[in-house]
Amino acid sequence: MKPLNVEICDVTLRDGEQTPGVSFTCEEKQDIAQRLSDIGIDIIEAGFPSVSEYEKRSVRSIVEMDLPSEICCLSRCVQSDIDAAIDCGVDLVSLFFATSDLHIRIKYKKTREEMLDLALGMLDYALDHGIKVRFSAEDASRTDIGFLKEMYAKGAERGANYSSYADTVGCMTPISMYETVLELNEGLKNPLCVHCHNDMGFASANTFTAAQAGAFQLHTTVNGIGERCGNASLEEVLVALRMQGGVDRYDLSALQTLSRTVETYSGIKIAKTKPVVGEHAFCHESGIHIAALIQDRNTYEYYPPEMVGSEQKFILGKHTGRKGLEYILTTLGYTPSPREVDVILERIKSISETKQSITQDVLLSVIAETRQETELKKGSDFDKARTG
Repeated sequence: MKPLNVEICDVTLRDGEQTPGVSFTCEEKQDIAQRLSDIGIDIIEAGFPSVSEYEKRSVRSIVEMDLPSEICCLSRCVQSDIDAAIDCGVDLVSLFFATSDLHIRIKYKKTREEMLDLALGMLDYALDHGIKVRFSAEDASRTDIGFLKEMYAKGAERGANYSSYADTVGCMTPISMYETVLELNEGLKNPLCVHCHNDMGFASANTFTAAQAGAFQLHTTVNGIGERCGNASLEEVLVALRMQGGVDRYDLSALQTLSRTVETYSGIKIAKTKPVVGEHAFCHESGIHIAALIQDRNTYEYYPPEMVGSEQKFILGKHTGRKGLEYILTTLGYTPSPREVDVILERIKSISETKQSITQDVLLSVIAETRQETELKKGSDFDKARTG
């Protein structure tokens, strides 16, 4: 497999922080930035300096960490925003303006041509001050594609380092994203970036599909946090790139701890069924599944949990089978007889059907009750057989 030609720009510290109710402290931003850099993330979007003086200081503090990753920030097509970015010393500024007719009419009350002229003037200003520019179209997915191509062509001609396409309201599907990226890339003189939102649940899929179609810079957030329904999930995109895109230069083993760190700092809880980092991502209860997994983990795990810093877990419940129970009892140091397994299994199924979780304490209680009722004596084949 020929590896996809991509780089990651993680926007957790900017778009992720725009999640309602989320605000990172400067120290939290620095910690997240360090962890992203350790993973090998190419570009870190540290914030939106014009929001406040504190935000500006936070962005500057990340620049001063001198990380291997490039540091980026967001800017409107306003000179004061660009000046703030320059003052922070970032490597790259994401210069954005809304390009859809809807946004231009409602937000700016100008024509397309007037907005493009304004944006190009601010592009010149930023480049003249020695900062790289990502020329970004907000609401690009609802913009006339002819106007987009004109914008990107003129931006590249003036020296923009990147052209950026934002699916701001998450209205794209993988097929439409693939076709759009192919069309935009045709004749484009600089690399194309994609920034996907998750309003229909396609952000990660759209991002990976865009990479397959030739997009170079992929925008992500840790745990997929962000405005409304969030953004493309860093952990999902990185695993897809590893497993289906041949990209192996990122350290995925740190994803679990990074995810928990952002969960703590943001206060946004991760769904148990969240791919890659959710509590249940590598948990198995089905007896059929566990019986196969004991023989070969590839049967029901596409990628190993250790790859992303996690671990495999077998859960007891109403779907548990004999082999799974025997395996778990063995790991706890017990050697039950076939009859004893039957008794314990029946009780576990009954308890789980009352919606009670089968924790280790519950299991040990069931074992103790079973031993007592069957009047097992010390030294029986069900006695604890710990070897450590």
